Amino acid sequence: MSQRTTKSRHLGTSPLRARAAVLAAGLGISTLMGAGVAAAADSQASVALPDTTATSVKAQADAQAKAAASAKQAAAKQAAAKQAAAKKAAAKKAVKPSWVDPVAKYKLSASFAQAGNMWSHNHSGQDFAVASGTKVVATHGGTVVKAGGNGAGDGPAYGNAVVIKHGNGTYSQYAHLSRINVNVGQVVATGQTIALSGNTGNSSGPHLHFEIRTTPNYGSAVDPVKFLRSKGVTV
Repeated sequence: MSQRTTKSRHLGTSPLRARAAVLAAGLGISTLMGAGVAAAADSQASVALPDTTATSVKAQADAQAKAAASAKQAAAKQAAAKQAAAKKAAAKKAVKPSWVDPVAKYKLSASFAQAGNMWSHNHSGQDFAVASGTKVVATHGGTVVKAGGNGAGDGPAYGNAVVIKHGNGTYSQYAHLSRINVNVGQVVATGQTIALSGNTGNSSGPHLHFEIRTTPNYGSAVDPVKFLRSKGVTV
């Protein structure tokens, strides 16, 4: 009795175990198959989807390249503008005359070497007819060597006068002034106001008496109009 029971138990449990093993095996196969399918799906997905990271990096690189090109273009334009402005300034400076008329809006009256009762000798300069108080400027840069009444030492006929020393042994003289704005030893620039015209000294009316000399003193004058024209001044 006991032997049959034991045998029947063994015979009864064996089919159950076999069935369980089959089910387990089936589940394993299903799991493996599922994993394979999932892997295949992932593989297909990776092939089908675009590489968004690479696209983003390329877009950024393109944007940076465009920005760099724009900045370079702007810098080039700015440099070109600066260069053009510098050239314009240099050209303007280059054409600035080194000699100018001693007064503006004038009429030429008594000329150099003209004879007449007004002078004990021939006229030593060129007269510029202007109203009293007209600005008188240095025809060229230099140093004031004479300034004051009595022709600044050249005689009362000149009235108030100024003499400026220029380079290469050239001097300019301005006479019959109503006012003197500079002092001896002062350095002046071309076109700088040095005095106001007047009617002082031996004068028949308001005007500027102008001379070009080879020394600071009376008696060394040359034709001032001819000299100024040789320097490019339209007189």
